[in-house]
Amino acid sequence: MDSSILTNIDLLTVGTVIAATFVLGFTTYFSDSKNKTNLIFLLLATVTGLWGVFNYFGYKILDQDLALLFLRLTMFLAVWQAYFIFRLFYLFPLGKSDLKIFKQSLLYLITIFTSLATLTPYVFNHIAETYSGGRISKIANGPLIPLFGLVSIGFVISGIVIMIKKTWQAKPEDRQPYSLILFGTIATFSFIITFNFLFPAFFDNSKLIPFGALFTFPLIIMTSYAFSRGVLNVKVLSTSILVFFLSIITFFEVLFTKDFYLLILRGIIFATILGFGLLLIKSVMKEVSQREKIEKLAVDLERSNTELEVANEKLKELDKQKTEFVSIASHQLRSPLTAIKGYSSMLLEGSFGKITGKSREAVQVVFESSQKLVGVIEDFLNITRIELGKMKYEMTTIDMGHMVESVVNELKPNVMRRGLTMTFTGAEGPYNIFADAGKLNQVFLNVIDNAIKYTEKGSIAVAVARRQEGGKNLIRFTSTDTGVGMDQATIPKLFEKFVRATGAGAINITGTGLGLYVAKQIVEAHGGKIWAESAGKGKGSQFIVEMEEKKG
Repeated sequence: MDSSILTNIDLLTVGTVIAATFVLGFTTYFSDSKNKTNLIFLLLATVTGLWGVFNYFGYKILDQDLALLFLRLTMFLAVWQAYFIFRLFYLFPLGKSDLKIFKQSLLYLITIFTSLATLTPYVFNHIAETYSGGRISKIANGPLIPLFGLVSIGFVISGIVIMIKKTWQAKPEDRQPYSLILFGTIATFSFIITFNFLFPAFFDNSKLIPFGALFTFPLIIMTSYAFSRGVLNVKVLSTSILVFFLSIITFFEVLFTKDFYLLILRGIIFATILGFGLLLIKSVMKEVSQREKIEKLAVDLERSNTELEVANEKLKELDKQKTEFVSIASHQLRSPLTAIKGYSSMLLEGSFGKITGKSREAVQVVFESSQKLVGVIEDFLNITRIELGKMKYEMTTIDMGHMVESVVNELKPNVMRRGLTMTFTGAEGPYNIFADAGKLNQVFLNVIDNAIKYTEKGSIAVAVARRQEGGKNLIRFTSTDTGVGMDQATIPKLFEKFVRATGAGAINITGTGLGLYVAKQIVEAHGGKIWAESAGKGKGSQFIVEMEEKKG
């Protein structure tokens, strides 16, 4: 086997673990970048990965000055590694801290001071001994090495104590992530104490120190799994594995070189591929996150639709109950009103003796008011019948011209009282249609009566005529007045419930906005059409009803 492979096989092992550390750190962070614990874990993974790099080269480089610099950088990163372990365990899992700002600032300043001290001779003074090949075998410590040990070990032990406490306080079903982190932490520092302290101190064996990255890996992988379990899907994991193996493949080139500077160059290539790989993981996780949001929105939308359907059914039931209530109430009101209208009519006719003067005027007001109220109740009854699907039609052949003329004659007294004129045109009859005479008579009565109510001065022209369209013979009814008119925005809504033309209330305060709605339902039930036209406010209106002619 090639000697260069044997020489650098340890570099491949360390490089693999370092690459995995960076991938896990960024993958975990990208899984929820808004979570502060994920950010701290990314910083911990980054510091740990760099620590593994400098730790390895510090014991492999033959240039003693450069090797000493690398070892000092290793100690520098070890301080921050311990600090981030403490911060991570303190914040996990909610990302919230109850540490006072003063305490946080004090811990931060201690970490900064200690880490900077590791870059000076006060922690690592100089290289005391080397192996025959020139590699470091022993370092002379400086006076601040106890500070380094106290701060680093203090942070780690404090973090472990906090995690043990949180594990104990957690519910049994929620303890797994805490246990995983504890296991990884204890395994990591057991390896580091054994191979980076006990072996060199008691067995004079420092050959395993460069493998420090392997010892930190249990902490990284267990913490990453505890953070990301149930979050990362197959696509993200597949991308992470792909990036990891691409990084390792580039590392194989390192195995075939002994030149240090060429090793640095190829290391840069490795780092570049790793960086682009991490960006790829981020983009995939963003895509997955967006897709999950869309899927969640789809589920929420489906749930909302289901809830709306249930609510709609409830509203339909309530509407049905309301309609039935209105029907019952209207029936109950119609009986006494019919009696009031009948008796007031008999009083006016003199059936109970002749009445004159103010008494007659009062009875006339009672009669007219009861007549209007009967009309309103009839509209309500028709609406309830329509909405409940109980409107019945008794269809026969009738002459529309004769029916409209009868309605015009019936309403002429109202026209004369208001000082208006009304004409009827309906020559060349009969105008036979197939319809319910009572229902259709109500439509024409409503339309013409509206024309009278909403015309202060002028005239109403009513006509019935025959026309052809599309091979069909149609009978058209028109009512044209010189009344208040309508704007174009009102016309499309005119046949809806409780809608009246703008300004109509000033002319007729008793209107309900129900008559035209009922008229439209009746006409369309006959297969006909009804609509309104107007040149604008104050320019009058025209109402048209068209139905198909019945021959014979």
